[in-house]
Amino acid sequence: MRSIFLGLFIASLCFGCSSDKLPDSAERKQLFDYNWKFQLGDLPEASEVDYDDSSWRNLDLPHDWSIESRPKITNTTGNDGGYFQAGIGWYRKTFEVPVAWEGKKVSVYFGGVYMNAEVFINGQSLGTHPYGYTSFSHDLTPYLKYGNENTLAVKVDNSIQKNSRWYSGSGIYRHVWMQVTNPVHIAQWGVAITTPSVSQEKAIVSVASTLENETAQDKVVSVSTRITKGEVGLAEVLDEVEIPANSEITLKQELEVSNPDLWSPENPSLYNANVSIISNDESVDEITEEFGIRSIDYSAESGFLLNGQSILLNGGCVHHDNGALGAKAYDRAEVRKVELLKQAGFNAVRTAHNPPSEAFLAACDRLGLLVVDEAFDGWRTAKAPQAPKDYSLHFDDWWQRDIESMIYRDRNHPSIIMWSTGNEIIERTEPQAVKTANMLATHVRSIDPTRPVTSALTTWDQGWERFDPLFAQHDIGGYNYQLFRAVDDHERVPDRIMVSTESYPRDAFAIWNMVHKYDYIIGDFVWTAMDYLGESGIGAYYYPDEKADEHWVSDRYPWHGAYCGDIDLTGWRKPISHYRNLLWNESEKLYMAVREPNPEEGQISLTGWAVWPTWESWNWPEYEGKTVEVEVYSKYPKVQLYQSGELIGEKETTITQEFKAVFPVTYEPGELKAVAIKNGQRVDSTLLATAGEPADIRLSADRKKLEATGQDLSYVTVEIVDAEGLPVPNANHQLQFSINGPGVIEAVDNANLKDNDLYTAQSRKAWNGRALVVIRGFRKPGTVRLTAEASGLGKSEITLEVQ
Repeated sequence: MRSIFLGLFIASLCFGCSSDKLPDSAERKQLFDYNWKFQLGDLPEASEVDYDDSSWRNLDLPHDWSIESRPKITNTTGNDGGYFQAGIGWYRKTFEVPVAWEGKKVSVYFGGVYMNAEVFINGQSLGTHPYGYTSFSHDLTPYLKYGNENTLAVKVDNSIQKNSRWYSGSGIYRHVWMQVTNPVHIAQWGVAITTPSVSQEKAIVSVASTLENETAQDKVVSVSTRITKGEVGLAEVLDEVEIPANSEITLKQELEVSNPDLWSPENPSLYNANVSIISNDESVDEITEEFGIRSIDYSAESGFLLNGQSILLNGGCVHHDNGALGAKAYDRAEVRKVELLKQAGFNAVRTAHNPPSEAFLAACDRLGLLVVDEAFDGWRTAKAPQAPKDYSLHFDDWWQRDIESMIYRDRNHPSIIMWSTGNEIIERTEPQAVKTANMLATHVRSIDPTRPVTSALTTWDQGWERFDPLFAQHDIGGYNYQLFRAVDDHERVPDRIMVSTESYPRDAFAIWNMVHKYDYIIGDFVWTAMDYLGESGIGAYYYPDEKADEHWVSDRYPWHGAYCGDIDLTGWRKPISHYRNLLWNESEKLYMAVREPNPEEGQISLTGWAVWPTWESWNWPEYEGKTVEVEVYSKYPKVQLYQSGELIGEKETTITQEFKAVFPVTYEPGELKAVAIKNGQRVDSTLLATAGEPADIRLSADRKKLEATGQDLSYVTVEIVDAEGLPVPNANHQLQFSINGPGVIEAVDNANLKDNDLYTAQSRKAWNGRALVVIRGFRKPGTVRLTAEASGLGKSEITLEVQ
């Protein structure tokens, strides 16, 4: 993290500058996110140095221009892309390279650009990177003007639609870094750390460092590798090696750590490995990598073992977007995503269907979330064959480079326990799929033999057994919605290890039960852990006056996202999240919510990934005197339900009842209380009460202190409450927001995926009594004051400190 903070500090010195002057000290990795120019449109001349960009918009990265638009049914991204705009955009940045850098190797590194990113330096094209989810770099050294201004331009072309089955965003949506090294240096992603021997008493840490010599002379250097935990040095080794001219070598060093603190979701303990190249008693290059000491093993007999202990994967799939922020991968947004997943009880995540940001994986390491890192959604055959515009256009030319980008970049993360090479590949029933799967898996294992390879398979009545040769190319078989075939498959192929790579939310109990019953099934990844933009209408429910198609059948506008997540776009946990957590964990044992009643004019219709709309609400005024259904989830043997102090009934909630009881109740305003019974005693309770009239706005921030980096975020939850402070779950006021101080309202949201108001706005309508405001602090300290107001409710304020 040292280089990140230094880069942020350097950029803060240039706040407001039109041209950045880079520091004479050649810090190896410098954040390059600030003071860019942006213009939407196809402008080929924008690659030239003397192009006049004075009228362009000034902005800092990360950036996503799609989220700045309002969803429209006429936009070419359509149902899959959430009806957001796409198109072509240009970025330009002018910067002065110090004379002191002459003789260094200088490159620019992009964490992710969606998509078809063509990079120019001083008018010279460095090439195009098609895939929007893999990281890449370009060598700038031959084209730089030292002691003078230089111009970096990036054309981003997301105009060829549809190229994704979900919301992709558009633009430079992850970090950009300037990298500076000596000609003798450690290669890009050149340090590989593994732990081939792990026990409670000691661990062997293997560090393989790829060293490059970009000079015309052979070089003899020393390589020091040191392992630390915090400030404490634990092991060190020093070797002398010769690197021939204009070549590279890989040096493998082994170090022993006594009494290692083993990494796990419950104990995400991390170490540092510092690798330094020393020449003439001076360090000419060094890298510090975080890693964890842990072992993984797997078999059909023992399941999945982490550090020798059986662990069941309670996982969820996530797409890469950050809700109201679109694709923008602010570090804080990525950390918060992992925090929400952990709070919901998940111990694993599948990055569907692409490599995530580095910040996301770092958060998984530090907070303890197991990861299936996935490469592609498709291979050679397009997901929409009538209009092949997706990765199938690039697969043959780019699969190897993109796989290597994922594996080399991510291999030191202890959180990653599996590599996935694909998802529901269209050509899966064809012989070519077996060859392709073998090609991908073989290459993955050649880079990293320490983790299993999987991919996600499904069938829509195409003949399941025909996939046996395809499954055989993988170490672990990924089942999308097909886990009901597991018992028969085990009889036919007894050594196959299975994981539910996708499951319907409605099948939460059935999947949980199978995972616990059969050792050869190692876990589940529900579709999905969180709501996401795009794939509009998946997980939707429809009222009688609405057309109730599945998301692939017809346009689902005004839906612009997927409502199948356990967690909504504001971070609120739906009742299904509490039920899943109760099944898998002991942290939550009792929960109550109310099923939304059917309207008088007809029935609510559910789509395939939907569960019944259920709310933490006892405000149903239009149903007074009518029957509503109350759901109680319980890990206790029995529950009792009381209405305004009167016992309604008692029901068992054992595994036979799937830990669930449903009580029909005549709605009257007042109070509902669920009481858990064990051994005849009351041991737990939970409460729902009818809220009064809306009276106030309550603001609560997840963080009140922000770092003055220009990229730190605070998520402010907005609740409409009654005079007693009780949330009013059916309030829908139009909220207005304003801000003072060194910060900006980066986004607003309410989790209603049929509300097509702008996310980049100062106003939002409350939905179910709630909304969300995302505040981004500037690069200068001070007090930020957010004000929220609505007609009839007055104003509320909250203050944050940017430090």
